[in-house]
This record gives sequence, C-alpha cells and structure tokens, in this order.
Amino acid sequence: MGNFVFQKFCVYLQIINFLIKIHMKYLISTLLLVGVVSFATAQEDLSKRKLPLPSVDLKTLNGKIFNTKNIDNDGKPIIICFFATWCKPCMTELKAIADLYDDWQTETGVKIYAISIDDSRSSAKVSPLVKGQNWEYEFLLDENSDFKRAMNVNDIPHTFVLNGNKEIVWQHTSYSPGAEEEYIKIVRKLIEDK
Repeated sequence: MGNFVFQKFCVYLQIINFLIKIHMKYLISTLLLVGVVSFATAQEDLSKRKLPLPSVDLKTLNGKIFNTKNIDNDGKPIIICFFATWCKPCMTELKAIADLYDDWQTETGVKIYAISIDDSRSSAKVSPLVKGQNWEYEFLLDENSDFKRAMNVNDIPHTFVLNGNKEIVWQHTSYSPGAEEEYIKIVRKLIEDK
C-alpha cells in the first residue's frame, strides 16, 4: 500500500512539473512580448499624432519664472532633454550633444532646452555644472517635477523633438552612445518636410 501511494505521489509530481514547464513557456513568451513592446515604445514616432507642449511654470538658472509655453525657436525644431545632475547617462548624453551642437545649429537651426529634474536640495548644482561644462543650451529647473509629470517622463534621460509649431513629434528614453545621431535625423526630416 505504501509503495502505491509513493508511485501516485511521483505521478502527481511529474504532472505538476509538466504543468510548470508549460506555464513557464507561456510566462517566458509573455515576458519577451512585454520586453519587445517596451523597447518599441521607448523610442516613439509621434508624427501621426502630434502632441502640444503643456504649459508649466519652471525656473531659469537665475531663479526667474519661465512658462513652458514660452519655449520657442522661431518656427524651427526644438529638442527637449530631461536630465538630473546625479544621472550619469544624462551627463554623457548632454556632453555628446555639446560636441555636435554648433554644427546642428548651423545646419538646422535647432535649439535645445535641457530641463533639470533635480529637486530644490540639489538644483543648486545645476548652474555650476552648466558653467563648468560651458554648455550653450537653454537650461530650466523643474524642481517640483511638474513639467516632468505633464510630459509623462518616468525615466531619464528622456528626450523629445518638437516641430516648428512646438508639437511633440518624437521621443526617446535612455541613452546609449550614438543615440544623438537619431535626434538630428528626426530634426533633419522635420526641416525637409517643412
């Protein structure tokens, strides 16, 4: 009798093991699908559904109030980069763009607004960083993360490209070397399509 119970127990274990393997295949397939969808949305072309830029009060590096409705480039494309001083990929991205920015401006007239999401405790580090790097972008402080929330930014660096009408036409999350080339490609396409 004991041997029969043991055999039945072993059969049940085999059935459970089989079911777990089947479920693991579905779980792995589902996780892969989610990963592919996440990657696809990390870099999104919004040209078919252009989104207006939300109106939010930020601060300049001098402490003056600046509303995002005043982000402008005389009808030419705009790049908005969300960053923080503590974010290493953000710093790498801003440095990579700085090396190309003069050429980009000469070629396309693009203007870059770099939005710091450092809170009030660490935002004092932004101005010395900008001066030390000699960056020529427009820098704004989003100490309360109001603009970050309005733009639905969850991870940084997060970069947006706007057309000459200040409509968001493309966005990208994260940074890897060479990603800045994609930004200028989008800007060039906007200039061509104008």
